[in-house]
Amino acid sequence: MKVKKILISQPQPENEKSPYFDLVSQFDVEIDFKPFIRVQGLTASEFRKQKIYFKDYTAVIFTSKSSVDHFFRLCSEMRYTPPESLKYFCVTEVIALYTQKYIVYRKRKIFFGTRDLVELVDLLKKHSGEKFLIPVSDVCKNEKHQLLEDNKINYKKAVIFKTVPNNLSKMGELDYDMLVFFSPEGIKSLFKNFPAFQQNSIKIGAFGNSTSQAVLDAGLRLDLQAPLPEAPSMAKALELYLSKGNI
Repeated sequence: MKVKKILISQPQPENEKSPYFDLVSQFDVEIDFKPFIRVQGLTASEFRKQKIYFKDYTAVIFTSKSSVDHFFRLCSEMRYTPPESLKYFCVTEVIALYTQKYIVYRKRKIFFGTRDLVELVDLLKKHSGEKFLIPVSDVCKNEKHQLLEDNKINYKKAVIFKTVPNNLSKMGELDYDMLVFFSPEGIKSLFKNFPAFQQNSIKIGAFGNSTSQAVLDAGLRLDLQAPLPEAPSMAKALELYLSKGNI
């Protein structure tokens, strides 16, 4: 059965040149975007239970824009002003530039990598005398943080936001040929919002090993998995999938 209607469980891309939009015209499919999960920041009182004090750290590692937003939000709520001496290490230049929303970029010590935390390790090692704080979510993956321990990076994780299911009650039934997920929390949200969900002929795509495993653990059929060597992104994986079945 051809896939004609796809639901991507993420916000709609702001960039009009997103490859998802190319798929619409290329394969005559309909693609809707609906985030199944959302980020919710911890309150100052919730954060204090971790007994972590920002003033004890000389550098911060940002792995996402959400970590930037909620770090500075908590600083404000806790009436803590980050000193100009505080160093910022960001996994990408995009995230580094995003810090300008809260600080004067040219007056701060900001360093960045090109893609992810793995590529940032060599830079962190050059600043081995720093005491690093990593703002994370409640569902952060530990594999990459293990790399910091292996390289004897002095760091501490601070949970500053959590991932919660969105309320999708207004959607009605899931009238789609394919559902695409990007995190295990998305699968949890699926069943929280649609407890009687039956997959039947609906195809399911998953990005990442943990998401794929969550699909299988939920007793669902996994029809499309990414990334793969020939499909590093979900958009590319969808393109290959549709090219085989929708022509």
